[in-house]
This record gives sequence, C-alpha cells and structure tokens, in this order.
Amino acid sequence: MVRERLSSLAERVRGELDRALLEDNSPSEIAGSFSIGVFITSMPTLGTGLFLFVVLAYISDRISKIALLASVIVLNPVVKWGVYAASFWLGIQLLGVPPGGVPSTVSFSAGSEIVVRLLVGNLIIAVVFTAIAYPLSLRLVRECHRRNLEPTELPAEILSD
Repeated sequence: MVRERLSSLAERVRGELDRALLEDNSPSEIAGSFSIGVFITSMPTLGTGLFLFVVLAYISDRISKIALLASVIVLNPVVKWGVYAASFWLGIQLLGVPPGGVPSTVSFSAGSEIVVRLLVGNLIIAVVFTAIAYPLSLRLVRECHRRNLEPTELPAEILSD
C-alpha cells in the first residue's frame, strides 16, 4: 500500500517536472521568474516562500517553474545563513545597535528591534540580489536560445568561451 502510494507520487512528480521542462516561456519571463524567486528566497520566509512559489505558478502561466526552482538552489539553506548575517549587519549599520542587543548583554526585550534590523537589511539585500539576477539570467537565457542549447548542455558550452 505505502509502496504503491510512493510510486504514484513519484510518477506525478516526474510528470510535473517533465511539463515544467517543456514550458514555453520567453527569455524575459524566465529571467523575471528567476528574479522573483531570488527575491522571495532571499527573504526570511521560514519555508513559506515555497508555498508562495506554488501560488504564483498556479495563478500565472507566465511564471517559469524551473526558474523559480533554480532560485531556491542558488539561495540554498547554507547560503541563506550568510545572507541573514549580512542582513543583520546591514540593518545595524543603518539603524544602529538595538537597545539590549549588544552581544554580551542580549535580552529578549531587544527581540523586535533585532527583527526590524534583520528585515531592513534583508529587504535591501533582496532588492540588490534581484537587480543583479534579472540582467544576468536574461543574458544567460538569451545566450542559450541563440545557441539552441538544452539546459543540460549549458555549463560546458557557456564556460568554454
């Protein structure tokens, strides 16, 4: 029973991946989808970002599911810890050290002040990442289309230039 359900689920996932790979999005739609994914993935969504990806893919056929997934791979959980640290540092640079937030005397009363600094820094970093992601991914997608490359051929072909 469990094996049949897992097999059925795996088959559905494969079917969805096949459909996603056959998407016919324009280069700007793919780059835009990747950029939206980078923005959402950069923010501290605590896992709700993936739910938001599903909602976006459901409500718009112009969203590239593969590009959204690629943004999750680029900003994976290991990388996100660095993003969070940089976000908090940037927030402190802009808003100052929160009262009660000095490392030797951190208290729970500083919680909301710490979160504000994290979110401010994170928003700025997400906007910068998004501004960089769009033109880079657009150029990459256009180059793939120009060379008529499959996604699996991309790294060797692009890096050989």
